[in-house]
Amino acid sequence: MPTLEGLEEAGLDKIPDLAVAQMRFELGLQANVAKELKIDQSEVKNKLMDKVKAGYMTEIYKEVSKEFKLSVNQSVLDEMEAKNAEQIKLLTDEIEKAEKNEGESEVRDAMVRKCEYLTSIGSKSDALTMLKATLEKSNTTGHKLDILFHLIRLGFFFNDNKIITTYLNKAKELIELGGDWDRRNRLKVYTGLYSMSVRRFEDAAKNFLDTVSTFTSYELMDYHTFIRYTIICSMVSLDRQDLTKKIVEGADINEVLHDLPLFKSFISSLYNAQYAEFFTSLAEIETTFKADRYLAPHTSYYTRQMRVRAYGQLLESYSSLTVTYMANSFGVSEEFIDRELSRFITAGVLNAKIDKVGGIIQTNRPDKKNWQYQAVIKQGDMLLNRIQKLSRVITI
Repeated sequence: MPTLEGLEEAGLDKIPDLAVAQMRFELGLQANVAKELKIDQSEVKNKLMDKVKAGYMTEIYKEVSKEFKLSVNQSVLDEMEAKNAEQIKLLTDEIEKAEKNEGESEVRDAMVRKCEYLTSIGSKSDALTMLKATLEKSNTTGHKLDILFHLIRLGFFFNDNKIITTYLNKAKELIELGGDWDRRNRLKVYTGLYSMSVRRFEDAAKNFLDTVSTFTSYELMDYHTFIRYTIICSMVSLDRQDLTKKIVEGADINEVLHDLPLFKSFISSLYNAQYAEFFTSLAEIETTFKADRYLAPHTSYYTRQMRVRAYGQLLESYSSLTVTYMANSFGVSEEFIDRELSRFITAGVLNAKIDKVGGIIQTNRPDKKNWQYQAVIKQGDMLLNRIQKLSRVITI
């Protein structure tokens, strides 16, 4: 596990500042949701605007004012635009001076400084153009990867998945040609964060777990947030054996869990079959989802999948059990359990059936060999159909 004190220095500069994007997300929550999450949107608005003004984020100031129908202070806007114009001219002059009097390395460094400034003020299109130009000027693999990481962060800031996927793919291609250990690990964290944001939890868990002991991507998140994301993705995607090895018994994870009591309870309650406690923890986890801009769209899906996992874990231990026993185990009503199980059984995600007259739940353990046999038959039929279609084409 990385040493927490002072290790943020190992990360790249926080450009763009993703905390601004999170505050913007919180400000956009419906009032009743914000109240449920105990988010003071008035306070968030003040902090956001203070940060925007202090950083001369002109484009963000205009976008936020328009999006949330806030009054624009024209004198403040004029001052921000003047400051931007002044700084951009200065940085452009530095590039021109470097092109005339210095080498390629100095030119590239001057271009990077302009990229960073344009990104920091929220000028998306100008930053994107400048970053692409700088990428073309970069000769080494390391420098190119740093620009690609910058582009990916720009995508995260503006929730632009096209930018993220385009430059993640370029980074993956480039890393195969030669990338140092630090950048390889950084790419895994970036890939994991994107995968999590688009509900590919298994891929996210794999990438996050590979970097638990080597995490340095503080430009994306702090270490505790990274561990929370790792746990969230692992709990829904790993089988029990891997969950035991990598999470329950994971030394690096356990070193942080004393600071994350909710997530400690979330893990232990499911692992130790304390289902009522697990449901309580899951309800609180649901709250953290709603307050997180990457996870919020997946709140319902995730909680549903975790309930299915818990139900399945209990059902696997018995050939049959009563609805009453199961309801008591989860600390809910019999009506709730009956409704939940009926829905999941009908959807085919739980192998069981309910005897409503006797109040008994019977498990139907799938016959693995029979399933494999049916799969082979199905694939064989598909192959024969393709051969027949091909033979017709050849005959013609």
